[in-house]
Amino acid sequence: MTRTDPSLVGTLLERRYRVDRLLAKGGMSAVYRGLDTRLDRQVAIKIMDPRFADDRSFVDRFVREARSAAQLHHPNVVAVHDQGFDTPAGTDSGLAFLVMELVDGGTLRDLLAEQGRLDVPLAFGVAEPVLSALAAAHAAGLVHRDVKPENVLIGRSGPLTGGVVKVGDFGLVRAVASAGTTSSSVILGTVAYLSPEQVATGATTARGDVYSTGILLYEMLTGRPPYTGDTALSVAYRHVNDDVPRPSELRPDLPPALDELILRATRRDPELRPADADEFLTELQAVRTGLGVSPVAVPVPPPPDAGRVSDVERTLPRIPVAEQTLPVSGPRGTRAMTRAVPAGPPPSAPPQPPHPTPPPEEPKPGNRRKVLALAVAGVLVLGGLIGAFAFILTDSGPTTSSVPRLAGLTQAEAGDKLRAAKLNPRYSQEFSNTVPANTVIKADPAEGTQLEQNATVSVVVSKGRPKVPDIQVGAPAADATKAIQDQQLTVAQGPPEYSDTAPQGTVVSVSPAAGTPLDVGGQVTLVLSKGPEPLPPVPDVTGRPKDEAFDLLSQAGFQPVDGGEEFSPTVPGGAVTRTDPAADAPGTKQVKVWISNAVQVPDVRFKQFAEAEKILKAAGLDVDREGGGRGGGHGGFSFVFQQDPQPGSLVAKGTKVHIQGWGG
Repeated sequence: MTRTDPSLVGTLLERRYRVDRLLAKGGMSAVYRGLDTRLDRQVAIKIMDPRFADDRSFVDRFVREARSAAQLHHPNVVAVHDQGFDTPAGTDSGLAFLVMELVDGGTLRDLLAEQGRLDVPLAFGVAEPVLSALAAAHAAGLVHRDVKPENVLIGRSGPLTGGVVKVGDFGLVRAVASAGTTSSSVILGTVAYLSPEQVATGATTARGDVYSTGILLYEMLTGRPPYTGDTALSVAYRHVNDDVPRPSELRPDLPPALDELILRATRRDPELRPADADEFLTELQAVRTGLGVSPVAVPVPPPPDAGRVSDVERTLPRIPVAEQTLPVSGPRGTRAMTRAVPAGPPPSAPPQPPHPTPPPEEPKPGNRRKVLALAVAGVLVLGGLIGAFAFILTDSGPTTSSVPRLAGLTQAEAGDKLRAAKLNPRYSQEFSNTVPANTVIKADPAEGTQLEQNATVSVVVSKGRPKVPDIQVGAPAADATKAIQDQQLTVAQGPPEYSDTAPQGTVVSVSPAAGTPLDVGGQVTLVLSKGPEPLPPVPDVTGRPKDEAFDLLSQAGFQPVDGGEEFSPTVPGGAVTRTDPAADAPGTKQVKVWISNAVQVPDVRFKQFAEAEKILKAAGLDVDREGGGRGGGHGGFSFVFQQDPQPGSLVAKGTKVHIQGWGG
């Protein structure tokens, strides 16, 4: 049983962190969902395999790297909360563990498995936060060393938004490198994403993270990494000896500017790449802006089944024995591999695992002369090789290159031609009335200029004729003016117009229509809003029946709405009591109308009491009766003689009417 088995569930580490559920496991560690019992906070707990916990150099490095990673406070970095070392009861070895932010979601690997290659806006949406996280790390002097889809997590950020992209596992590869190995003899990392210098010499710098992120972007856009092979050694060989192919070879519709940036980020010579993630991010954002690509939400991929060994396992660095003999058909987890990547043709077959060899026999006296002769010969051969190598270094051929003719080529063709001449392109864009879009206008220095190899040539690429930007009704005038001027077009003001939809001072219309090509400096006319058209004073409809009042207001250009009922002692029921705005006030489009609910007291004098009561109640009034015989005295006559309020009075519903009469 290992300490990264599900049997650890329920363990309380350092009397604080409860291990709840296995999420994923790998060759060197396992990740569990856990609980910080002190803060009552859900966390992720990464528990290292006991073989590392028994290595003092690893534990020391693990603590240092965890502390460094914990200093990174960035929204796109998986936060490190704590690290520790504990020996649970009933176990015979300690556990080194890391307590991290729990990201509820999946990884970029899960997203690629679900969607295949990503469209360009979504690839930007993932790459920019990844580079933002790496830029923060590089600014703090921390290098990731193992950028890959499995270390890019996509978690839920809210019910109405897309996922939040976070980068995890900062510094773990460096900690593993101290566990009984040396960085000069062992390659650590994920072979499909390793930079050439990391393979060849073990050098891990910010430019190495740039290379790995370039490979990551390549895979997002094409659906596969640039190099695959039967062995880890053959894949590592490709990184050292081959230039990364253009992603547009697999995806011809890829924008040339993005195609070119990926090539620059994955150059074999680190000095030809962006200096760090911040520079790479700046260039990537400039490409996105130039393409007019708007930010998009990143979908949260479904996470793998809890506890199964899956792609999530690849987020955990692994150090299998004789890793270079294992099949490597595509991206895999973090690896340890002997650093023996030769230049020249790649190995045709995987090297075989070494067989045990018997201890060397003591040479017999008769063979000593042969051994000495072979040793001398070996020294001479080695000396010859060193001499040949020195000659190659001192006679490396031409050191300058001539700037080729670039005008009229596409951006991709110009880049290929400059690289063939061992020169580096730096692109800028300009509008042109005559040169088609994505075609080179000019280069600086000019064609034929002799430059030192690896020098930079400025290449101006046409954006074609400028087009009228898409400006929405209601856009602020300043924003519309800037959008037009950014297209190197001029702004003209048309006569302002009234508008019910565009606030005063904002855009009502643009001419010519959006998307229309114009020459540089062409004129675009903006028409601004004067606000809603003023209306005449509100007509006086007080006292008019509701339907008549609504008709009059509509005919005057207003929109009457019902304001409700109210009592008025002067306005009959069903007629208008008032309006808002009031009569004769400056008008607004909408006018509220209030209706009287007053009741006109009916005349019930000289009516028999029973009939009078019926009439008053039918009008919504109460009755207070005085006098008048209930039995119909005076020959059966009993009628109303007086009433209060008087007939014709306007009263509120439910008002009590006092009636008085005679009769027995």
